[in-house]
Amino acid sequence: MTKVIVKDCEDYSPGLIRARINAGMELLGGWDRFVKAGMKVLLKVNLIGPKPSNSAAITHSEFVRAVVQLLKERGCIVWIGDSSGGAIAGMSPTAKSFVVSGLERVAGEEGAVIKNFDREGVAEAAVSADSAGKMYIAKPMFEADLVINMPKFKTHSAGIFTGAVKNLFGCIPGLKKAAYHRMAPGPKDLGLVIADIHRAVKVGLHIMDGIEAMHGEGPTAGRIFHAGKILMGTDPLALDVTAAAMIGLDIDDIPILEGSRKKGVGEADLKKIEIDGDYNSPPRLKGFRLPKRYKSYRRGNHELLVKLIDFLRARPRINTALCKHCNMCVESCPVGAIDRDTKTIDYSICIECMCCHELCLHKAVRLRRDNRFADILMRMYRGRFRSDT
Repeated sequence: MTKVIVKDCEDYSPGLIRARINAGMELLGGWDRFVKAGMKVLLKVNLIGPKPSNSAAITHSEFVRAVVQLLKERGCIVWIGDSSGGAIAGMSPTAKSFVVSGLERVAGEEGAVIKNFDREGVAEAAVSADSAGKMYIAKPMFEADLVINMPKFKTHSAGIFTGAVKNLFGCIPGLKKAAYHRMAPGPKDLGLVIADIHRAVKVGLHIMDGIEAMHGEGPTAGRIFHAGKILMGTDPLALDVTAAAMIGLDIDDIPILEGSRKKGVGEADLKKIEIDGDYNSPPRLKGFRLPKRYKSYRRGNHELLVKLIDFLRARPRINTALCKHCNMCVESCPVGAIDRDTKTIDYSICIECMCCHELCLHKAVRLRRDNRFADILMRMYRGRFRSDT
């Protein structure tokens, strides 16, 4: 029977978090079941955008610190990685997100390595036909000896709830997220894409930050809900089914999880999930609020989303006046879409991973929208975005 550990944890004191996680790991077979000295361990966090840790929108930096310390004590090499949202709007906020969240500081203090998925390159993964036949996933997901998924417990206005399953969507770097959103605009359709990501990569452990959750209009605009919980397990779907039960939902209420159930990513039946730790059944979080538009989103009207993605679509373009012909963009392109001499980009094969944009030393690669009016609007938004963060 699949096991999910639920532990009480009142605050983000690293010592307290370490004690709770260690206790949970004992119930999962102990750390030695998962790691040994010298292993490269990737912590795949939730870094949706440039949000501070106390916003409840991201995996808290002190939560990550505690896990880094536990792994370093066991002689592991620790990476912290993600690709932020913002792809639909044609922004690339991942580097800033690592700073604003405090994760860059934590990494420096604890001897971990930041892996910005927008800069690390991609590996092609074979997936099912409903995910377009191939997928490009950030290389560190395959280069690590162990991946630990570290999602945030929070609501999602479109997907209702986002947890361990949805968190792996951040393995798709750069603007390609927008392409998948367009191809699969509905939560059920996107859930099939995310299920394929889980099947393509090997994640050995899932540790969910539910100490300060987000309720209401998540994943970024909701309010902080002090849940005081840590959820742990080896099955992402079982983890999410357990979390859903804690807020009064079952898997049928969360359409984005349907794809994982269909493709056998994990256990979907709560009756077949053993709850252990401080509880023997999912503890209810009284007063936890779901998104206000929950019912209307369940009806599913996704044409507007597709139109918005088309309107805001951005692509990398090389400004030849700024280009110094160092060919960093050419060498970093994983699919060879950039001509070495002319610096033109073949968009028929470009996967919009943004490696060229992220790695250009001379800021010659810019993200430009196909629609000029949209470009003007988003420049105005970026100004406000920078002032807010």
